[in-house]
Amino acid sequence: MNVLLCSINTLKRLYDISAVEVGQHFYWQIGSFQVHAQVLITSWVVIAILLVSAILIIRNLQTIPAFGQNFFEYVLEFIRDVSKTQIGEEYGPWVPFIGTLFLFIFVSNWSGALLPWKIIQLPHGELAAPTNDINTTVALALLTSIAYFYAGLSKKGLAYFSKYIQPTPILLPINILEDFTKPLSLSFRLFGNILADELVVVVLVSLVPLVVPIPVMFLGLFTSGIQALIFATLAAAYIGESMEGHH
Repeated sequence: MNVLLCSINTLKRLYDISAVEVGQHFYWQIGSFQVHAQVLITSWVVIAILLVSAILIIRNLQTIPAFGQNFFEYVLEFIRDVSKTQIGEEYGPWVPFIGTLFLFIFVSNWSGALLPWKIIQLPHGELAAPTNDINTTVALALLTSIAYFYAGLSKKGLAYFSKYIQPTPILLPINILEDFTKPLSLSFRLFGNILADELVVVVLVSLVPLVVPIPVMFLGLFTSGIQALIFATLAAAYIGESMEGHH
């Protein structure tokens, strides 16, 4: 009987950890602004992970790289390949931006799946991946949109805006609408997929034993990485498109 009660209590704690609180947030008042404190906290953790990892690697660079340095060089080469494929020969200055987007989203998604954020109790809401908040994905999409316009304007000047009346001025409203929908689609694609993955796990934990949800959680790690790659690839493609000046 004691073993049974212990097992039930353990499953209950795991269920509580896997629960998702919707529509509740822990706010900080900064001046006249209210911010989602849980998003700032988890974002700082993700940024700290990236900074500490980079510092540990570059402090002792080797001509013949060891495992850690070799892994980071592989990641850098992968990001450069994505940037070069989508942007073209002028990809160089955009590698840091594309790499930052990819690494931040990737580590954010994985931190939400691997770190036991829900063990830390907040007065309201709960800690989760930064990309689990629509404000974060909108901010990343707007950064991409700003970079998109900056790339086009820096390459062509005011002549960049002539693309809106090509191939005919009749398409002006559609071309303008397209530029507004790009960040919108980026934001909702990332946010929707991350939230849907968490909800699927919660529903499965509610309906079946943990044996089934655990493989789904590992599948979520894979799809989280794919989402980071898709976002970075589309951002690079939009920047390359603005520099080329055609659709």
